[in-house]
Amino acid sequence: MNKTLITLLLVAGSLAGAHAQIKLFNGKDLTGWKVAGTEKWYVEKGEMICESGPDKAYGYLVSEREFKNFELTVEFKQESNGNSGVFFHCGIEGTTISGWQAEVAPLNHHTGGIYESYGRGWLIQPPADKEKLLKEGEWNTMVVRVVGDEVNTFLNGVQMITLKDEKIGASTGKIALQIHDGGGVKVRWRKVEIKAL
Repeated sequence: MNKTLITLLLVAGSLAGAHAQIKLFNGKDLTGWKVAGTEKWYVEKGEMICESGPDKAYGYLVSEREFKNFELTVEFKQESNGNSGVFFHCGIEGTTISGWQAEVAPLNHHTGGIYESYGRGWLIQPPADKEKLLKEGEWNTMVVRVVGDEVNTFLNGVQMITLKDEKIGASTGKIALQIHDGGGVKVRWRKVEIKAL
């Protein structure tokens, strides 16, 4: 095999690897993540669980890696009031988080909408007729796709929103899962995978 062909194969393999699906949760422990706050994050029977602690405060599980353009897939099942979220392009100090959240919330509370923390607040909420796509007490699949300044979210295979935002397009950052304050929150996650785009 000549050198040119070997080089082409290596480049092709590298490009394929760059767009491969990466498991951010290994199903065993919290390797690759950092806990922010005092709320509970633990793994049980292949599921990652977030649960309110005694402080009943905000808590986050933050990825060690940063991502710019990506397609993130998460599966979640809400217990209790189930108020959570998936942050992207975020940074965090203590439990003060900057960035954007794809909402994970109880029925009719805008799951799949985009909220900017410590910034402009709600940027977009899904149409009212799509709120019913959330399956209460069952497993749901959310996809968050960010390419440049465009964000799309999908819940159980249906597009919830599309948003164009220059501020998002100009940023990068980590992925974080949230547990809302107030106490009584419990959410299970069993698939957290990302593909760089």
